[in-house]
Amino acid sequence: MNIHFRKLANADEPLVLHDVVDVSEVVKGRKDILAVAPLSVDLKALPAGTDSVNVVGTLSGEVDMLCSRCLTEVNSKLNIPFAETFKWLKQPILPEDEDEELIYIKDEIVDLIPYVEENFVLHLPDSVLCKADCLGLCQKCGQNLNEGTCSCDNTVIDPRLAGLKGFFTKQDN
Repeated sequence: MNIHFRKLANADEPLVLHDVVDVSEVVKGRKDILAVAPLSVDLKALPAGTDSVNVVGTLSGEVDMLCSRCLTEVNSKLNIPFAETFKWLKQPILPEDEDEELIYIKDEIVDLIPYVEENFVLHLPDSVLCKADCLGLCQKCGQNLNEGTCSCDNTVIDPRLAGLKGFFTKQDN
């Protein structure tokens, strides 16, 4: 998915881009992601002043992830906003007043795929819950507490007071 920067910077009309991008390689190795559907990319590239081009639009797709509490599969629909501004770099050295919002380019043709992949990864949720009140798994036996309770003693004792746990039971004898 390339744009010809110099032609587009001097164009009168925006360039509309529709494509499907396979992003499975960029999430390879993440154990919380089970499957990722190809990303639907709808972008519009517009001239934005002298030697600048704005690329705006949306990225949409689906990701199957594991619930961070109970490890059940959760399908997440993603609708990611995309907005990048590219500026032609006239000198081989970056300007001193470099704007962090701009992406400085030197080549005539700009490949948008790395920027699409970067936006996708940055907008992935850190953790996903199957439902807001997910109870998770029992820490002792691994039972999914959303499906039923277990017979484990899950009384949480403050470690600072753990020495007093047996104090009262010894006096009762």
